This record gives sequence, C-alpha cells and structure tokens, in this order.
Amino acid sequence: MAYTFDRRSFLRYSMIAGGAVGSASVLAACSSGSSDSGGASATNPKVQLSWQKNIEFAGEYFALENGYYEAAGLGTPELITGGGPGTGVETGLTSNKVWIGMTAPQLTAPVILQGAALKTIAATFQKNPFCIVSGAQTPILSPQEMKGKKIGVQASNENVFKALLTANGMVESDVQKITVQYDPTPLTTGEVDGWVSYVTNEPITLAEGGFPNANFLFADFNLPLVAETLVVRQETIDNERDKLKAFLKADIQGWYDAVADPAKSAELAVTKYGKDLGLELGEQTKEAEAQNLLIVNDDSKANGLLTITPALIDLNIEALAKAGYEITAEQLFDMSLIQEVYAENPDLKKAI
Repeated sequence: MAYTFDRRSFLRYSMIAGGAVGSASVLAACSSGSSDSGGASATNPKVQLSWQKNIEFAGEYFALENGYYEAAGLGTPELITGGGPGTGVETGLTSNKVWIGMTAPQLTAPVILQGAALKTIAATFQKNPFCIVSGAQTPILSPQEMKGKKIGVQASNENVFKALLTANGMVESDVQKITVQYDPTPLTTGEVDGWVSYVTNEPITLAEGGFPNANFLFADFNLPLVAETLVVRQETIDNERDKLKAFLKADIQGWYDAVADPAKSAELAVTKYGKDLGLELGEQTKEAEAQNLLIVNDDSKANGLLTITPALIDLNIEALAKAGYEITAEQLFDMSLIQEVYAENPDLKKAI
C-alpha cells in the first residue's frame, strides 16, 4: 500500500545546511525598501501561516468564527496559506508583505543571524512535532535504540536528524541513514526500521492504513524546540504594541476554544477553511487530539496557552546551538507582550 502524506514537516521545520530555506531571498528582501506594511497599520492584518489551512490553525479559525479578532479591533485578519516556494514566513515579514506569521525557531534564528530584525513573541506548540516512527512489532523508542538500524531521512531533514544525534551523544555512523522521499511505504515494507516523521501526521495515517506503529519525539530527547511560533518584525513591536497584544489576546481565546473541542476544530478545517484540500474529518480530528498534547503541558496550564517559560527558552537556545545556530535568547525571543496580555486580562487563562 502506498501512503500519501502532506510535506508540511519537511518543508517548514527542516533545517537546511547553511541556514533556513530561502535565506538568500530573505536577505534580499531585507534591503528591498518595500513600503508595503503587510496590513500593519490597518485592520484585517495579513497573517502568514506556516502551511495549508488544515487543523494546525484551528485556534485562528475559532478566533475568526467567534469574533475575537473583530472584538479586538483587528477586523478580519487574512490567513495566507504557506508551505510553497517563496511563501516562508521570514520572507513575508522581511519584505513587509505580512504583519505576523507562524514559523519555528530553527527557521527564524538563521535569518536573524543574517541581519533580519525579527522576534518570536509566542508559541502554540510547546513541543516540536518531529518524531521517529517505527513498526509496533519492532519499536524504536529512543535515539539509542536507533543504533545499527536503518533510518529513513529526507534530504531536507538531514540537519534536524543530525542535531538529534548530536544532542544524544551519537554520530551518523551509529545508524544506517537511508535517504528517502516523503512516502513512508519503505517503513511498511521493512526496507527501513525507522522514519523521520511528524507525530500528528504519519503515525496516525499509517495506523489508519493498517500499519500499527510506535514513535518517540525529538523534543523528549534533548531537542526541545517549540513550534508554530508567532513571529513579527521588531518595528511592529516598537510601533504597534497594542495591536500585537490585541492579536495575541484574540489568538489565545481561539486556541482555548480549539483545545476544548477537537471535533469542531476538525469540522472548521475540513468544511470551511481547508474545504478545497480534500481533508478527512476523522483523520483531522485525530490530528487535533494529537496536537493538543503538544500545545497543553504543565507550563501552559499554569501560565496560559502560547506562553514560553524562561527555562524552555534556554533549552531552545541550547538546542539551536547543537544545530549550529549560535543565537541568544534576547535576539530571538520577546515574551513581554504575552506576559502583559495575561496580566491585563486575568480571566483569559482557563482550566484545560
């Protein structure tokens, strides 16, 4: 049986040798002098998604559906599909084409190191979704258990896989790395023992296709990068702080709704926002349930959704260094806005 999967984990959260995907175009955009504000000074701001309009943006769908953005004075933000060539969030931000975007530290950090004035102000996923998926009969449940095994690694994921090995005291010769494409059929046929995957996608679809499987998260083994981070230009923080805080408040409200109702989240993705994608309701519901495990943990329960603790920030900085990106927390993160949002709206945080 051949399996068809979207390429989101491989196109968005991969760390390409020498920098993020499209870094050259990002740097060119930095000096373009574009006057397009990306909707920054008006309502209906442009919001760049990291991928297509599937379940991953359920919080934004709820914020639109329930009028949270409108109540915040933002009108109806325009959700812009990402994931294709030239649609990287960092490129959109540095060229002033969008106002805010969803991305990942390993994509933002190298662009900042090359001169872009960007900041991460929140994170939906407290854990990144990268995992190694394997067959249930011969499970691989830790990096050490990969030793001597054949691991399918997509070319675009070689750096993040190498970072996993480095973070766990291993080298590439410890495993038999097999360069693969995106269809994990070789895992089901036994050509490889493990497969670089996205925990909210391949494990679910493989199981539904009749292949019981197991997995372990990179984030649980010394590579604790956050994901679906909200990133903006520094000038937006400086000049439109109140608008950003209004957006964060509305987005937080939407995500509390989404976490509480995976079935409705899937319905919005399948029947409205991603209706042209051919999404399957049952599968999207399972993905919503799976991503809730990445969104909700003890820290986000205590501090509120989309927050990042100083300890987790430090771990991200360490993880980025293991991947070859030497950057400071102050260069990459600014948690002051979301802290102010929760302080000014004590009823915003809910039990989950």
